[in-house]
Parts: sequence; C-alpha cells; structure tokens
Amino acid sequence: MNASRLLLFTCLSLACAGPAPAQAEAPAAVTAPAAPSLTEAEKADGWRLLFDGKSLAGWRSPKSETPPAGWQAADGELTRIDKGGDIITAEEFGDFELVLDWKISAAGNSGILYRVGLSEPRIFHTGPECQVLDNLEANDRFKPSRRAAALYDLVAPPADHTKPVGEWNTVRILIRGWRIEHWLNGVLVVETDLASPEGKALIAGSKFNKMTKFATLPRGHIALQDHNDLVSFRNIRIRELK
Repeated sequence: MNASRLLLFTCLSLACAGPAPAQAEAPAAVTAPAAPSLTEAEKADGWRLLFDGKSLAGWRSPKSETPPAGWQAADGELTRIDKGGDIITAEEFGDFELVLDWKISAAGNSGILYRVGLSEPRIFHTGPECQVLDNLEANDRFKPSRRAAALYDLVAPPADHTKPVGEWNTVRILIRGWRIEHWLNGVLVVETDLASPEGKALIAGSKFNKMTKFATLPRGHIALQDHNDLVSFRNIRIRELK
C-alpha cells in the first residue's frame, strides 16, 4: 500500500470510530459538617463543649431529666424542630463566659437564658435572657429591649448587629456576680449590673417586677427557649470563671 492509500485508510478508520468517549467526571466531594471542637489552647484556658454536635447528651427538660422531644441534634446543630418545650443544660453554672452561634427562621423568636432555676413554673421567672430574634419581621422587633442580643425587656442594644435570616450569628455572654455583658458578632451590645440600684430599677420597671426569684440565683442552668419557631444553635462552649 502506497503512502497516499495508507493516509486515506487511516482517515476513514478514524471517522468510522466516532468521537472518543467522554471521560466520566469524578463525583463532587461532599463536605461533612464540622463537629464542634476545641483547640488545645482553648482547653488549657478552661473552655469545654456543652454540645457534642450529634446527641442531646448533657441536656434535659426543665420538667424531667430527659431532653424534650421537639429538639434534634444533627450535623453539628441543635435545632428546635417541633413542640416540646425549652431545653436546658443538665449542669448548673455560676460565673461564666458562654459563646455560641444561632440561626433564626423568618419572623422567628427564641432566647438564651442563664442561671435558670427549677423551682418556678417557667424558666424566665428566674433566668435573664439574651434575646434571639429576626429583627426585621418578628413581633418583638417593635420594642428595642426585645430585639436580638438584648437583655430581654431590660437593656436594649444600641444598634442592630444581626446578620440576615438564615445566616449564623455569634453571641458571647459573660456573667460575674450580676454584672452582665452580651456581645453580638464581635460587638459589645449590653453591659449592666442587675444587682446595682440601676439594675434593680430596670427590673422594677419590667415584666419581671413580680417574679421574686428573677435574677437572684448564684447558680443555675443555661436554657434555650422553645418559642414555637425554627431555630438552630451550634458551637456551644463555656468556661467557668473563678
């Protein structure tokens, strides 16, 4: 076969074979939600996790030692998905620094309460609350002292530092005695002392004025409020202060 015929035969063979089969693409990697964790430096500084990201271990109902049915632990998040009531830590805490992330649904309302006792009918009869709220649509937005990160019904944040609904917000709560700080997304938004004359006047002018045990307990549970709305929490960590 001469060179010209060989070239023609090669071209015809390639044409009949058709295009080369496409290479199958590798499936996209699925990133698993990060489990909550602490660095060695954080552990050395006294931090520990209150939520393991996968179970309700360490949490209970105010009314029983088992967790309420309406809460779910999955993918690193603790989520109120249905009726069940408030959820509280099994442990009690006195002076502490608490840091966590929260994500609220549209028009949603919830809260983080601390030094909660079990002798009263409702958790807010004893424990002050750091408000969790959609500041754009929830009913409580109309009163400044009931907006996100407020010391509920007592001290209003000076400005709105929330992120849009569906995004995570980071709260930091410090309590020493009855001196309280609330931080939202890195900004100090509440600073007060409920044991001071000014703090007592705030309580007297609020919905808590007839609740005789409100803001009186030296130790108590940390609670996440069931306000009938979808809300999620994650990276819940605490260190007790001397």
